[in-house]
Amino acid sequence: MKTLTKNIFQAVLFIFILSNEVFAENANLPDFTKLVEANKASIVNISTVRKNTKSNQNTNPELRNDELNDFLKKFFGDKGFENPERKKPRNSQSMGSGFIYSANGYIITNHHVIADADQIIVKLNDKRELDAKLIGSDPSSDIALLKIKAKNLKPVKIGKSENLKVGQWVLAIGSPFGFESTVTAGIVSAIGRSLPNDNYVPFIQTDVAINPGNSGGPLFNLDGEVIGINAQIFSRSGGFMGLSFAIPMDVANNVVGQLKRSGKVSRGWLGVYIQEVTNNLAKSFGMKNPSGALISKIIPEGPASKSDLKVGDIILKFDNKKIDTSSSLPPIVGNTKVGKNVKIEILRNGVKKNINFKVQELPIQVAEKKVKKINSEKASKKILGMTLENISDQDRKNLGIANKLGVRVKEVSGNPAYESGLLKNDIIYQISGNNIQNIEEFEKIIKKMKKGEFASLLVRRSQGNSLYLAIKIE
Repeated sequence: MKTLTKNIFQAVLFIFILSNEVFAENANLPDFTKLVEANKASIVNISTVRKNTKSNQNTNPELRNDELNDFLKKFFGDKGFENPERKKPRNSQSMGSGFIYSANGYIITNHHVIADADQIIVKLNDKRELDAKLIGSDPSSDIALLKIKAKNLKPVKIGKSENLKVGQWVLAIGSPFGFESTVTAGIVSAIGRSLPNDNYVPFIQTDVAINPGNSGGPLFNLDGEVIGINAQIFSRSGGFMGLSFAIPMDVANNVVGQLKRSGKVSRGWLGVYIQEVTNNLAKSFGMKNPSGALISKIIPEGPASKSDLKVGDIILKFDNKKIDTSSSLPPIVGNTKVGKNVKIEILRNGVKKNINFKVQELPIQVAEKKVKKINSEKASKKILGMTLENISDQDRKNLGIANKLGVRVKEVSGNPAYESGLLKNDIIYQISGNNIQNIEEFEKIIKKMKKGEFASLLVRRSQGNSLYLAIKIE
């Protein structure tokens, strides 16, 4: 009996201790109720209307085009089956979120929420619906600035996204699938995330549940400050999969300020093509660890073409900001004031060097010259798992290659060429910083190198793009 009583006591004690531990853990979880209450009036729902000028060609959508329809049409024609509403142009609607940026009626949302809209309607938390004026929109950062005429508006408190840390709690409020004032929470998963086709935004990645309709809504920190604008999700199904991306508020403030002043956004421009410094490329350039942005091409007539920057330079710092990866350079350059004189730290031939540079404005479109296809047969030779061939002066002219440089990759048949990433029709016009005009010069440089070393190849693709590849000497 004593043993049973003892066991019961131990079990109760264990449950008590366990429940206290669970309670303690739960006590450390954030309480978002005050944050939501303080900010819910600042969140808006945005709907747009786009007029469809094309009338619906199907005059009888209610009926299937079957044998009965065909039989009746023989006697009565289409007139008896017409739906008069179907002949009118139809309006298409989209929905998103936004937030009140200032008490005088400025609203922030995403560009893609209001793109091509003929009418923008802002629905406030108190159920008022107002037409909004588009002040300006920037597709590159996916930010749009709207203005409404209304009283008693409560703006959000703006925070600094530069202070964000991975693992920090964040909260989103928006209208996923049209469900207004929906609150979801999570943590910051990563910062400075680069996404395809979004060169000028270092995104905040979170695991906050974001779905269609959340776009343009705010991302809060625990202090109730907006530190981001929810913009994208990564999904294979169209729904939330644990990967959400927000535009940092520091970037948004810069864009919004320009939109308010001029209705458009100006960005800094280097005028170069860059690529990532891989581990093998780092070895070929004599670096201990891969870092920086490697210049693979300088755009003719661009600002870099009038500076001391050269192809093969690795940009390590821009305006005293360290460049860890190539994707971190475009946002820094883009957010630099046009006309500002900056210092660029580069690595050239294994030596660090500072270059003075005046930032110029990024044009709306940078024209690319079309490259004509090479079609003539040349003398060729098999080297390092590929067949190289010399290029005629006419082919160089077609490719826009000056100084009679380059040999063409006629075929890739094995390693190390295959592992380096070389492709058929690539033009190699530099190896380890040395310009080459023919196969003989290429082979001469290779023979001077030791087995196991990496050589950097400056390559031009058939589309006209330039890049560096590292090839192992075997």
